[in-house]
Amino acid sequence: MKNGFGFKDFVFFVLLFGIALSMWLLMVQRDRQWVLLQRVDDRLLELEKQIQQIRVVPGGVAANVSAANSAATAAVSRDTVWARPGVKVEQWNSPTAATDPAKIPGYAVGGEFTELFEAQPAKLTPYISSDVYSTRVNDRVFESLGTFDPRTLKLVGQLADGWQIDPDGLWIRTHINPLAHFSDGHPVTSEDVRYTYMDFINNPLIEAERTRSTQDNLKEVKVIDDHTVEFIFKEPLFTNILTALGDPILPKHYYGAFEPSQINQSTGMMMGSGQFRLDKLPKNADDLKNQWTPGQDVVLVRNEQYWAEPAPLASLRFRAIKDDLGRLVAYRNGEGSMMLPTSPQFNKIMKEEADFEKTNYALKWTNMRCGYSFIAWQCGPRAGKGLTPFADKRVRRAMTMLLDRQKMIRDIWDGIGIVSKGPVNPESPGSDPSVAPLPFDLEKAKTLLAEAGWKDRDGDGILENEMGDKFTFEYTYATGGEISERIARFVKDSFGKAGIVMTTRPVDWSRYQELLKLRDFDAITMGWGNNAPESDPRQIWHSESMKEGGDNFTQWNSPQCDALIEKGRRAMNEAERMQVWRQFEACVAEDQAYTFIRVAPWLRFVKRDFGNVNTYKTALEPQEFFRVSAVPVKN
Repeated sequence: MKNGFGFKDFVFFVLLFGIALSMWLLMVQRDRQWVLLQRVDDRLLELEKQIQQIRVVPGGVAANVSAANSAATAAVSRDTVWARPGVKVEQWNSPTAATDPAKIPGYAVGGEFTELFEAQPAKLTPYISSDVYSTRVNDRVFESLGTFDPRTLKLVGQLADGWQIDPDGLWIRTHINPLAHFSDGHPVTSEDVRYTYMDFINNPLIEAERTRSTQDNLKEVKVIDDHTVEFIFKEPLFTNILTALGDPILPKHYYGAFEPSQINQSTGMMMGSGQFRLDKLPKNADDLKNQWTPGQDVVLVRNEQYWAEPAPLASLRFRAIKDDLGRLVAYRNGEGSMMLPTSPQFNKIMKEEADFEKTNYALKWTNMRCGYSFIAWQCGPRAGKGLTPFADKRVRRAMTMLLDRQKMIRDIWDGIGIVSKGPVNPESPGSDPSVAPLPFDLEKAKTLLAEAGWKDRDGDGILENEMGDKFTFEYTYATGGEISERIARFVKDSFGKAGIVMTTRPVDWSRYQELLKLRDFDAITMGWGNNAPESDPRQIWHSESMKEGGDNFTQWNSPQCDALIEKGRRAMNEAERMQVWRQFEACVAEDQAYTFIRVAPWLRFVKRDFGNVNTYKTALEPQEFFRVSAVPVKN
């Protein structure tokens, strides 16, 4: 018989042996990887147990849970070597969600959440941008040393794991959490903090005027070591704490690589340490074309390198739809996960659609961000040229009294909201109940106008001054919304009845910042919201804030109110300060640089496809949201 083992069999045997050898080597390699991973896992478990042995009690003092924890507690004590001796140290854990999403039924990781904006932001770059929409985006990307607890509004650590506040109010020392790093992996250091305040915000070549105007009392930001930084102030002010702890921290290695002119012209230069990052970001000065520009959706993706508790969602999308009806249609069609309905939309749906809340959250609540809408009157020269009629306080008061604001709220906002009387939230102890909104009074308004020299001198039904100039002015408002159009019609009709000719100038929201900076308007309508439980009025109302395109864009100048602002800022006792703010509220109400229109609760529709949607005193916390069953959770 012939031998059956031929050349082909030999080749087959060699191949089979090679495959077997490869599989054996792969198994050995995987065993080694498994051992290594097991060691890492064991080490993480050991560290987790050590961390759990330490807790922070109210007041920020590290507590010894048991005698076995002495070594761990000692480590915390050693960590306070950064502190000044003899001054209380408040310590904080790494930031966590106010409501743990992982404990909510249906929790899953992944998915995208789309918020529908009412207008298009012009810029997203921090401190250069100034509208509410860019702020919403920035809040997801950047972190500050401290933040407000959503439930209590107490200031707690975010990037900082500890701080000291000088009892005399002249310095604040903070310690940065050593775990904190930016989205590109670079650690957050004291030099980044110093750079943010001294080289970015307070660089006169960078267009950060609105924030710079609030930091007039900051003398120095001193680097103590890599993770310890001290803020030194010229004098004790109640605003010092928020100045030091409340502003987003920027990475020096990134922003320092750009010229001030490039930063000013940028639209999407955003790198922070937060739970999300911008999906596309210019890497350097040669890559500036690779940034978000107006007209595009803003897309944030989960920061996979986030240093604390990661967000469940894979991405956040922000899409602008200016038309009120179009925004609601898009929301219903699934193009958005959350929207701000108009008051009539909210009421109509709640009354007529019994099943709406089965698939949607219909949210209505008051929070620290509730602000007020207004018409701002140009009290100074328009665009550096001539004065408008509103330079006269009597005219401004008359304009307010010509508007039936209660009727506006009833007819335009379907009864949601109350008439605003000034810049202080009516729920705040700094608001004086005895100060009431100016009444709707046509005859009194006409008397004030006549005292200011505006009368119908030729019988044509239109007011003229002594020189024969007719009372005509331009009213600027943002395009796109039905509410804005209805307000414009109501205001025009109301003033027309008093012999005042109003022309309208609808402009895109993205142009607002430019118009405000140039003071290029007679009258303009918008709203202010808050980002803290108590705001410093200096930013908007002090005459110093007229400079460099600051937020006193009406160019209103009241020495009396300036003095009250300065007095209130220096009142370290809260009760005393609230009394000053009551006087300030009355001062602003007297001069009517704004016609304050409406204070309203927040309204939101949110799809029930998302879980852990909670209303807080800080507003909403989208970084806690998750898409129900987006991706199965691994055990």
